[in-house]
Amino acid sequence: MAILGKLIWLPLLLTVVSAVILRNHNNGPTPIVMWHGMGDTCCAKGIGGIAKLLQANISGVYVHSIEIGTSEDQDRENSYFQAVNKQVDTVCKNLSATPELKNGYHAIGFSQGGQFLRAVAQRCPDPPMLNLVSMGGQHQGVFGMPRCPGSTAICNLMRKLLDMGAYTDYVQQRLVQAQYWHDTLKEDVYRKKSLFLADINNEVTKNPQYKENLQKLRNFVMVKFSKDTMVVPKDSEWFGYYCPGQVSTICSLQNSTIYQEDWLGLKAMDAAKKLRFIETDGDHLQFTTQWFLDNIVAPFLT
Repeated sequence: MAILGKLIWLPLLLTVVSAVILRNHNNGPTPIVMWHGMGDTCCAKGIGGIAKLLQANISGVYVHSIEIGTSEDQDRENSYFQAVNKQVDTVCKNLSATPELKNGYHAIGFSQGGQFLRAVAQRCPDPPMLNLVSMGGQHQGVFGMPRCPGSTAICNLMRKLLDMGAYTDYVQQRLVQAQYWHDTLKEDVYRKKSLFLADINNEVTKNPQYKENLQKLRNFVMVKFSKDTMVVPKDSEWFGYYCPGQVSTICSLQNSTIYQEDWLGLKAMDAAKKLRFIETDGDHLQFTTQWFLDNIVAPFLT
């Protein structure tokens, strides 16, 4: 009878222990997903220092730094030459298969990683993204040759491809930066040929899921670097851009059609105070550790 009693109580004990473990896990820090920018990498050769900084300041936090490929060198190369839609699809599958993220995560994207993570939020709501921080992301694209941080050979190839024409099928399918190239003088061509940006901005076929999923964010934080010399125009970091048909006057997000007609729910998010516009004095991705901890980590990643 004593042995039978132990057998009866054992499943109950395991259930209680499992519940305690789950409760403690749920009460731990929210995991963080990071995506690096052009010419950078996920780990030791790239933004690995940011991961260590987060772990040093958020006790017990799980940090997932996105790597596209099987090595850091391949990850860097793919930041130039692997189709963005393929990258986003790969990331969505990886995040959904990562058990540490199943209850939700915060996301922080650096440069082009900002708009790529926004695509993840819009296309892949499971697991749920809670806060999205975009550090210098180009949400309305770019219309100017960026400073290229990679090797001379890669940078020369990137420029050669852009010179061939950003909207040719050959270049669109091969160059990441061409997939968010936004020629405001040729809006019709951009919307027809852009394989990535025009889609995630709901500028062609309106996808109601993109709008619904983006509004699930608690906060969409956009950081603009006031002295940015890489992103042209830098206002794209706040979802602003050149007004249609010219390249001199900037239209803010609030004065754009995407906002006024609320293609992505940004107007509704703004009214709900879910959009956060932060500006810092520096060139592209230049910030101090203390500024980052005070303005990004403390309010949005903990």
